[in-house]
Amino acid sequence: MSLTPSTSIIVPKLKRHTMEVLLTRGVRLDGRKLDDIREIKIEPGYIERAEGSALVKLGETMVLVGVKMDIVPPFLDTPNEGVLVVNAEFVPLASPTFEPGPPDENAIELARVIDRSLREIKAVALDKLVLEPGKHVWRIYVDIYVLNHDGNLFDASALASMAALMTTRVPQAVKVEEGYVVDRSRYAGLLPINHRVVTVAIAKVANKLIVDPTYEEEEVADTRLVVAVSDDGRVAGIQKTGGTGYLTYDEVLRAVSLALRKAAVYFEALKKFVEPYRLELEKKLSESEEAQKPETELPRPLPSREREEVVEEIVHEEALSSEDSSEEH
Repeated sequence: MSLTPSTSIIVPKLKRHTMEVLLTRGVRLDGRKLDDIREIKIEPGYIERAEGSALVKLGETMVLVGVKMDIVPPFLDTPNEGVLVVNAEFVPLASPTFEPGPPDENAIELARVIDRSLREIKAVALDKLVLEPGKHVWRIYVDIYVLNHDGNLFDASALASMAALMTTRVPQAVKVEEGYVVDRSRYAGLLPINHRVVTVAIAKVANKLIVDPTYEEEEVADTRLVVAVSDDGRVAGIQKTGGTGYLTYDEVLRAVSLALRKAAVYFEALKKFVEPYRLELEKKLSESEEAQKPETELPRPLPSREREEVVEEIVHEEALSSEDSSEEH
């Protein structure tokens, strides 16, 4: 079921005024500085039956991402690449403003921003997910579920998506007459990743740029800028969203510079919470692969020429042995 945010909350005038006064002093309502990011927690492998998953808590915002894989024909314009599909769903319990219904522009925009952030920088090595060029490739579904909305869904969703992809196990593809079937009881390894990618959302409130805005801050913001950053320091995408305000050329430059700097906080979270789990998962998959191999391997047959030489040598040795035996008698 897809869900649509229907109405916005109303921030009282007094609270808004207090918020703007504090911002001029370099402080926010929750005590953070303008460029501070809320506490981050990541739980990889949250969904046992998914190929990959992660639960992210960014302050009070909570996002769950699950990854599933299947085998499909590739797109005609990319016959040598796998397929990546990103969907977003706003669960009703996440906010009183979420109502059941088809996905609106907010859910669609969230999915598209995450999709472009991953695709443009080639975060996932889609070229390594080809079984038969032009015929059979792996398709990756990245499903985003917003469980609690307290602002900055973009950064939480990007972080959860990246954590889930980093710990995704690729099932075994079994060849059959008509193509391939997926064997989810065995895994071929971890999903190949080229780059880690995160987003940094920056809101403009009272002519101040603030990082990781809360829901209330987003409601009073003039506009927001979401900057996708890769682990090698490249800008993977920029999206202006929310509000009818504008950003000057200088503000855009400052926002991008701020995003490049604060992305390190998210990359550090991936390193702290996800990398150990990924390494442990990689070790288990390797041990499982070794266990499936036969204990002893049968010797490979020698080439015909080598076989003839070995036979001649054996016959010659037996002949010499017979002669020695005759002389002894």
